[in-house]
Amino acid sequence: MLLAMLALAMLALAPARAQPVNITPELIAESPTPAPGTTSTLALSMTPGKGWHGYWLNGGDAGFGMSVDWNQPDGVTIEPFRYPVPEALMLFGMMNHVYEHPYALLADVRIDKSVAPGTDLTLSGIANWLACTDKVCVPEKAVVSVKLTAGDGAIAAASRTRFDAWRARLPQPLDRPGTWERRGQTLRFGIPLPEGTAIETPHLFLETQNLIDYPAPQSFTRNGDWIIVETRANGDATGPVQGLVKLADGRGLTVAFEPAAVRAVGEPIAVAKPGIDMGLFWAALGGAILGGLILNLMPCVFPILSLKALSLARSAGHAREAKVEALAYTAGAVLVSLALGGLLLALRAAGEQVGWAFQLQHPVSVFILLLLAIAITLNLLGTYELPSFGGGQKLADQGGAAGGFWTGALAAFVATPCSGPLLGTALGATLVLPAWAALPIFGGLGLGLALPFLAIGFLPALRRRLPKPGPWMATFRKWMALPMGITAVALGWLLTQQVDGLGWGDIYSPIVASIGAIALYRHWMKGPDRGHAGKLLLLFPPLFMGLLTYEVVTATPPTIVGEARGDRFTPEALAKARATGKPVFVYFTADWCLSCKANEAGAINRAAVQEVFKAKGVVTLVGDWTNGDPVITRTLAEHGRNSVPLYLWYAPGAGKPEILPQILTPGTLTDLASR
Repeated sequence: MLLAMLALAMLALAPARAQPVNITPELIAESPTPAPGTTSTLALSMTPGKGWHGYWLNGGDAGFGMSVDWNQPDGVTIEPFRYPVPEALMLFGMMNHVYEHPYALLADVRIDKSVAPGTDLTLSGIANWLACTDKVCVPEKAVVSVKLTAGDGAIAAASRTRFDAWRARLPQPLDRPGTWERRGQTLRFGIPLPEGTAIETPHLFLETQNLIDYPAPQSFTRNGDWIIVETRANGDATGPVQGLVKLADGRGLTVAFEPAAVRAVGEPIAVAKPGIDMGLFWAALGGAILGGLILNLMPCVFPILSLKALSLARSAGHAREAKVEALAYTAGAVLVSLALGGLLLALRAAGEQVGWAFQLQHPVSVFILLLLAIAITLNLLGTYELPSFGGGQKLADQGGAAGGFWTGALAAFVATPCSGPLLGTALGATLVLPAWAALPIFGGLGLGLALPFLAIGFLPALRRRLPKPGPWMATFRKWMALPMGITAVALGWLLTQQVDGLGWGDIYSPIVASIGAIALYRHWMKGPDRGHAGKLLLLFPPLFMGLLTYEVVTATPPTIVGEARGDRFTPEALAKARATGKPVFVYFTADWCLSCKANEAGAINRAAVQEVFKAKGVVTLVGDWTNGDPVITRTLAEHGRNSVPLYLWYAPGAGKPEILPQILTPGTLTDLASR
């Protein structure tokens, strides 16, 4: 006993050591030099370790939010933290209101006007929070601090962007109060929300404690411009109640509820359920496979089909080669689709507003694809030999799998942005499924894309129908350079649309000059003088391409303006158009989406359609998603889509839009306008 007491005494006298935490805090100031007499913003950034989560202000059945004991200088006032919209997490029958990904709490800091410029305003405090996994919870604490000096209130551009992203995750205050009442063991809440507001899988979080049974099911219905929520009571709290209703895609509204009568229930609204909807999963997976199969008919896929046709024709008489190449092609298409899908899910989890085909919303990606398309076009024309696509090389005999794999990878990278029939709905399901269930849907897209080649590789009857290899292949190969060349031209045009001040000459002049230098070098090396002077020609292509690359990387996006046949889409423009009482047609497009352009040329922009639209007073709004507008990304998600095209028709007085098919005809649009 004496030894134990001595050990405890020594432990008590030992210097305190900082203990590692499972959620890492960081106190950050938007402006390190806040101006006296103004208000600035602080962020307490929280980064959970793998498998850990933090808690909202009201943690639910188990858990608690953040508290900080501040050590603040005179003249500084710190407002309470504002929390982002949480997630509902059910563990062992208990409801938790949590954050499973990095998040930030924001607080306003007021600097008194009496503070002299140059005064040290460094803030520090002891932060306390709860960190949990699905097995254990640990109360944690840490000292947080940030250096502040009274100054001019300047905010760096990077800091402004970072804080704007955090502000976008905060709930917005509802402009009118809600109502709530108690009927026996049932609680009823009324939320004033206009009928046109999109709401998907909602959940009501209450800041007020001792009132609601957190794990009880919540019933959501709509009665006109009111959302009615019913759930089970667990407590005797009275008076005003503070709450937050989660809408969709991480957005939410804070609501102040006053005790008053609540309207009757109305039309049911789907609510989030524990686990996943297996019916939705299988339907989305089937839709992705079928959509990927149909994608082979889309115009943006044809150049890649040209490459693969050469390869399959070359192996038509060899069953083993055909099977190996077909499997390799499938592996390339599936793995790239999985990689793009995984990156998309990771970006969305980090708070980015991105959607499918995000890889073509950035000029650098388009520039890389442009160079690749030009290289393949030159190869098909016979300018040089690329073993993966050429014929007779040793690699084609021993490593045909490599050519098939990279062709499949290229097909998935270039082709998937064209969202064909069924594909947009299937990929939209990934917005409401967990990552482990969403990834197979992206893989199903790649599998559907590869199915034709997989069938040819494993079905001898289909393979025998392919033409036998012969001299015709050289001619066919050169003809196949045409669609790939058209693809290069289209990518160049897309690049001019994405980069402000970049014209055709700016793009193709250095490319043509580089090709000319390489051709001149090859001619020089065939002559009698093969000295080092000829090799100097090889310095020009890296120089030309380096300058072009620098111009693309550092360029600014162009200013977005309305389309020739419609005004630019914004939520405000949509509300204004609907208020006129006229029919409203909204279509979301992108310059890189060939199926979008096909619908525009074949239906939307047809003279007959435009004449009917003009006669009936149809208001047209265009959402251009070429550069990944986050407002459009959010609008797509609100309608269950993750890609373009999306076509919406708002009839006069209708509460919800009619989602039109992804393949439009002039008759579809004129019939709608003539109703």
